[in-house]
Amino acid sequence: MAQEVATLAGGCFWCLEAVYDELAGVTDVLSGYSGGHVVNPSYQQVVNKDTGHAEVVQVTFDPEVVSFADLLDVFFTIHDPTTLNRQGADVGPQYRSAIFYHNDEQKRIAEEKIAEFNAAGLWTNPIVTEVTAFEAFYVAEDYHQNYYANHPMQGYCMVVIAPKVGKFRKKFFDRLKATA
Repeated sequence: MAQEVATLAGGCFWCLEAVYDELAGVTDVLSGYSGGHVVNPSYQQVVNKDTGHAEVVQVTFDPEVVSFADLLDVFFTIHDPTTLNRQGADVGPQYRSAIFYHNDEQKRIAEEKIAEFNAAGLWTNPIVTEVTAFEAFYVAEDYHQNYYANHPMQGYCMVVIAPKVGKFRKKFFDRLKATA
């Protein structure tokens, strides 16, 4: 089984991780940082806006089960790609919308999806998601991994993440992992 990797930024990495963990064909999701100039940054450095990094998830997936285009359909459903450096109350460049492509095919698909969604007029404003070549990924601290699964009753999880997970489950019900 050949695995592929996608690196996506759409606001808080906890939200993206919670959703992609439930998508059939996804074999691993790690929260971390990408797109900046500091090697192995800490969360504190990233939130201080000194590193240029975005909060991202690195999604490992089986392309025979779920395509990169499918991942992007989910991505554009669960965050607002029209707000620059912001997702709701989360403000700053670390919360920007970005696709860090790993090869020319991912770049092509990302650009096509953005054009398709802009043409469809789903949002009042145009998509500002950056499409940038992947350079490096730095895994976030352990306490950020599986955050929603480990803290579902935490306020941010209940108010921000749970509605995104619910929206994902409703729209992509047929794409959820089977539960044991």
